[in-house]
Amino acid sequence: MNCLIIDDNKIARSILKQLVAQRPGLDLLGECENAADAYKKIVEGPVDLLLLDIEMPGMTGLELARNVGSQNPFIIFTTAKKDYAAEAFDLNVVDYLVKPIAPARFFQAIQKVEEMIGSREQRIQVEQDDFIFIRDANIIRRLGLDDILYAEAMGDYVKLYTANKFYAVHTTLKSIEDKLPAARFLRVHRSFIIQVNKIDAIQDGALIINGKPLPVADAYRNTLNKRMKII
Repeated sequence: MNCLIIDDNKIARSILKQLVAQRPGLDLLGECENAADAYKKIVEGPVDLLLLDIEMPGMTGLELARNVGSQNPFIIFTTAKKDYAAEAFDLNVVDYLVKPIAPARFFQAIQKVEEMIGSREQRIQVEQDDFIFIRDANIIRRLGLDDILYAEAMGDYVKLYTANKFYAVHTTLKSIEDKLPAARFLRVHRSFIIQVNKIDAIQDGALIINGKPLPVADAYRNTLNKRMKII
């Protein structure tokens, strides 16, 4: 797994390089002192993981994270401030590390990435199979991916909606997201994942699927617009 360090502080980059060197299986692709240079490297890609500062001159780390969604790198924020945590996790980042970063905390974050890579590989298998199995009450039920319109988080459950009914599954939305193929499904809100080709319209900033309006969070709007290829 390769990674890119993005931080305007030379000392911070040096510390991260030392941590990367101590982690087997993690290779340093390069380092950038601003987000604009990093964006060029990411587009040239592929980049597996961004170790990304937030407060930088010009484009911030949050802005970069919003703009690289289509490239699909994993992101760990490395910042001196806690203030941006809520906004960062709305971007579905892997972790949020506050400087000074303890080695154990850094390695824990990398472990999360490795687990998510395993989930990504499972998604590829799901895409080939074109179906998933869900636990519906006491029944293990096969559900075709093409039948799923969208998923909605509801407390400890996720509702998977089809055209005529829904299935309530005791799980998290993140777990559902990891199992659905990213080529077809997209998170548009902290509580919703939609199947892109099931969108009927966008009206007043909301998605319309099967007659139901669904909210779109600002953090996901740019990625959604790219996926929809609006003319």
